[in-house]
Amino acid sequence: MTWHTLAQLVRAPTHSRRALAREYLARRWFIAVAACATVTAVLMFVFDVGAIILMPTRGTPALAPLRILTDFGKSSYVLDTLGFVLVAVLLIAPALRGMAQSLVIGFGRRVQFIFLAVLLPVLAAELIKGIVGRGRPFVGGGPNAFNYSPFAGTEAYASFPSSHAVTAFALAFAVSAVWPRLQVVMWTYAVMIAITRMVLLAHHPSDVVAGALLGVVGAMAVRYWFAARHLVFAIGAEGKVKPLAAPSFQRLKRVAQGPFAP
Repeated sequence: MTWHTLAQLVRAPTHSRRALAREYLARRWFIAVAACATVTAVLMFVFDVGAIILMPTRGTPALAPLRILTDFGKSSYVLDTLGFVLVAVLLIAPALRGMAQSLVIGFGRRVQFIFLAVLLPVLAAELIKGIVGRGRPFVGGGPNAFNYSPFAGTEAYASFPSSHAVTAFALAFAVSAVWPRLQVVMWTYAVMIAITRMVLLAHHPSDVVAGALLGVVGAMAVRYWFAARHLVFAIGAEGKVKPLAAPSFQRLKRVAQGPFAP
């Protein structure tokens, strides 16, 4: 059950290769943070203002499809959907037996990982937003990439980092980590959400890059946490974290159809 998985998450790590995984993760983190921090700084000083000047005016009617698309990266929508699936698993699993129950529980554990991999970076992003207080594009009347009001606590000064980018890239990483065959679809989705945030003048380019970094790094940390406890992931001899065999969508579909079969 997913409740049992939750209990396992708070226990001490037991995987014999967790130190190797931690070292491997630390190297990946260092490279990712150094590269993205450099890109973010360059964008702030060189490109942010020029980029937002080129974007269409807010409220342009032709942007209506993007305003719909961008909501697919909204953290509340993503987390509510994942939470609904988890509740469904908790309700359905006890009624099943044998292989069917194992498949549903395995699926629930993976959804639980994805939920936490999105939730933790989103919470971190909200904390950073409140502290940094960066103004959104054109707040204050002009294109100013250095318009800050720390601890302002308002939406106008909640630009850095982009929560939509955090959500989309954390979700893309988490789903791809569990089901690698979906990685092209998921990374395409994440990039599209990031683009909408800039085109709609909700964020500067540097906000989006910083959000993408936070989402991926946060999801990587959650993946390590699961792997160190033998949950959803395994740790290879070189310290690389790999997904355990996941229930296929075809088998889950057959399980879902079972109770309704004639």
